[in-house]
Amino acid sequence: MAVEKDPIASFYSENAVTYAASSAPSMRHLDGFLSKLAPGAAILELGCGSGRDSAVMIARGFDVSPTDGTPEMAEEASKHLGRPVGVLRFGDVEAVSAFDGVWANACLLHAPRAELGGILGRIHRALRPGGIFYASFKAGEAEGHDGFGRYFNYPSKAWLGAAYEVFAWTSIDIDEEQGSGYDGKPTDWLHVLAVKA
Repeated sequence: MAVEKDPIASFYSENAVTYAASSAPSMRHLDGFLSKLAPGAAILELGCGSGRDSAVMIARGFDVSPTDGTPEMAEEASKHLGRPVGVLRFGDVEAVSAFDGVWANACLLHAPRAELGGILGRIHRALRPGGIFYASFKAGEAEGHDGFGRYFNYPSKAWLGAAYEVFAWTSIDIDEEQGSGYDGKPTDWLHVLAVKA
């Protein structure tokens, strides 16, 4: 019996070089995230893609652990950063109180809705008390696929807020913003910044 390949993993495996070359850091959100952390803070980056955001954080003196769920993408990031990048899928985060911050820019939007709560729980557990967690999502009302066949969970602000509120945070801020993505199409984004209690 043939094993069905994950279409999201396939997309990033097959397009790793092109995708890595096309990406640029989201500085406004990255600056806001980093401003809440102490110098040298330990940061886990999930879905690091090309490594562009980790490069900024490393240059600013933070202790960064860049990871990606796709081996080919992690390899591209390793070349860019000049250091090893771990292969880590969201559901495999096992760390406990190990990080001051978790940066998950435009990656958790691929997590199936049914699995997102468990993933948020793993991230919450990986953070130290007072830890900062940033993630961004393409907004919508129902999960679906884009023109490249990639799955997106497309949450509404209310749905996403409810998913976060299961865990103990001192604050959960969700900002709405219009932008675009890899496909170049206009996109409504949700940017979440949460602080662990």
